[in-house]
Amino acid sequence: MSNMSHHPEVLWAQRSDKVYLTVALPDAKNVSVKSEPQGLVSFSAKGKEGEKFDFSLELFGSINPEGCKTNIGLRNIICSIQKEQKSWWKRLLKSDAKPAPYIKVDWNKWCDEDEEESEESDLASEDDIAKGLDEDESSDDDGMLYLPDLEKARRS
Repeated sequence: MSNMSHHPEVLWAQRSDKVYLTVALPDAKNVSVKSEPQGLVSFSAKGKEGEKFDFSLELFGSINPEGCKTNIGLRNIICSIQKEQKSWWKRLLKSDAKPAPYIKVDWNKWCDEDEEESEESDLASEDDIAKGLDEDESSDDDGMLYLPDLEKARRS
């Protein structure tokens, strides 16, 4: 039975130029993500106990495999998949059948088409995140915003 493969939970979100797939698989080993121009994405990895996880998805539209990046974290694997053409897809998969139960919308990354412009200016790009953001804004309070003491302000 140990040969049986499992499906990890996959969360997805999109922007006009990218699709994000977040694979929930802590301590994954031997991670492999392959993408093909017509929109085929296949994933395989070994879990903490050596069990096999994999899935293949036929995405709604064509993609640019050279522009696809995979970031392997401790808890999950994030795949940033570049769409061949900027457009909003009606759904993740080419098939209009209900997606498999292990595929869910990533509401933390979700963004509606009309929200994208305002959000892009707020969010750091992936390249900034990779560089560790701007180092010159470092402070001693672990990234806490400075808020004046409201109690003192009310009393005066």
